Amino acid sequence: MRRRLRLSPQTIQVLGAFLAAHKSWRYGYDISRDTGLKSGTLYPILMRLSEHKLLETSWEATAPGTPPRHMYRLTREGVCSAREHVRSWSTRPQRPAVSGARN
Repeated sequence: MRRRLRLSPQTIQVLGAFLAAHKSWRYGYDISRDTGLKSGTLYPILMRLSEHKLLETSWEATAPGTPPRHMYRLTREGVCSAREHVRSWSTRPQRPAVSGARN
C-alpha cells in the first residue's frame, strides 16, 4: 500500500515550478533555483513525487568524463494532481501572522 503524499508548502512550490513548463524535462538544480529550496529539502520531495508516479525520471547522457544528470518531468497523472493540489493550496484560508512581541 502506497503512503499518502505529504503536501508541505515546499512540495506545493515544487509542483508549481513543474507546472510552469509541465511538458519539459527539468534538472533538480533548475527546480532548486526556481523555488529557492536547498538540495536537502528538494531531492527528498522529488523522490516522493517519483514514488507516487507524479514524476518520471531519466538520466541525461553527458560529455565523456562528466557524470550523467538526473532529469524530471510531470507524468500525465502528475499534471492533473499538481494542478489540483496547487489550486486547493492557494484557496486555503491563511493563518494570521504571529507577532513575536508579547506584553
